[in-house]
Amino acid sequence: MKTTEKKELFAKTIEELKNILSQTRNELFNLKIELSQNKLKNTSEVLLRRKKIAMILTSIREKELLENAKNI
Repeated sequence: MKTTEKKELFAKTIEELKNILSQTRNELFNLKIELSQNKLKNTSEVLLRRKKIAMILTSIREKELLENAKNI
């Protein structure tokens, strides 16, 4: 994931991130199915999707913590 993609990811709202998260999880599921059926050519795509999911979850958590800190 490039730096510009990370910055764009952290600039999105929580709702947008949750939508992207569900799409990315579906993509990962499909990639795993293709991998098990030996149809997947580029096996590193699975790793890249997992990293993207981790970045999205990190961004969501960071935004939730910032909101909680503002409310205190």
